[in-house]
Amino acid sequence: MTRTTIEVEGLRDLLDQGQPVTVLDIRRSAERAEWAIPGSVHVEAYDALNADDPNALADVDLPREGPVVAVCGAGKTSVIAAEQLRARGFQALSLAGGMKAWSLAWNTAEVEIPGTEADMGAEIVQIRRTGKGCLSYLIGSGSEAAVIDAAVDPEVYLGLAEERGWKIIHILDTHVHADHLSRSGMLADLAGAGLYMPEGAPVAYPFFALDDGDEIRISAARLKALRTPGHTAESTSYLMNGKALFTGDTLFLSAVGRPDLEASLDRAHEKARVLHGSLSRVLGLDPETLVLPGHTSEPVSFDG
Repeated sequence: MTRTTIEVEGLRDLLDQGQPVTVLDIRRSAERAEWAIPGSVHVEAYDALNADDPNALADVDLPREGPVVAVCGAGKTSVIAAEQLRARGFQALSLAGGMKAWSLAWNTAEVEIPGTEADMGAEIVQIRRTGKGCLSYLIGSGSEAAVIDAAVDPEVYLGLAEERGWKIIHILDTHVHADHLSRSGMLADLAGAGLYMPEGAPVAYPFFALDDGDEIRISAARLKALRTPGHTAESTSYLMNGKALFTGDTLFLSAVGRPDLEASLDRAHEKARVLHGSLSRVLGLDPETLVLPGHTSEPVSFDG
């Protein structure tokens, strides 16, 4: 039987391996503006496809090399698109579950760190939830590892650590996340690891509290807690061996964390003043410090 759909994992693997594939986004422009798969081609065809227009994609010019994967919001209209493309001779598939399913897709990148591995005392793997821009980190030193801001399936971290001969012993969050489901608690349970949160984190589950200046060791590496409130009251960054700073949602590469979420105007102003102080503290670190934030502002491409 001819295959007509592709799962998120299948598309992720094609993109990760650099295989020839064309992702055709058929959603309305407003939906695409919110988030899209990097490198995808957009055609404003959603309404025409749902109106059973047989020529909705008749004029679309696409590469013939490799499959075409049609994408919509939930994986229904894209089935119609794939059918029309197959009728034109394309190897066309529909992404099962659409962008809703894609929101859980992930890939990794080895982080280039200042100096040598010996200077850093650890390796860092960035795990990117490509559909939402959430960034988490696997840190390994010797045979031990830690995870910061876990955001994808816990099995991903366990598998990546096992491939590198590491055992995850510490799980940390930089703050209580409001924009995605933290997987830290579940990962800690599966790994038999300690779960660490900033002191005062407003959660109901048990954790080891980290206050300003506290340190956690991962074999030869050490993570030092630097209190950086403002985005949230408990927000804490983690400085690794004085060379890399995991900033959570306090500092991004081209922006800073929002202090106005779930806050009145007066409270937002106060949080902004606190955030300013935290950013001033970060600016006092070595200018060569590598900033590793908790989110990216753009979809993450599969470029390694």
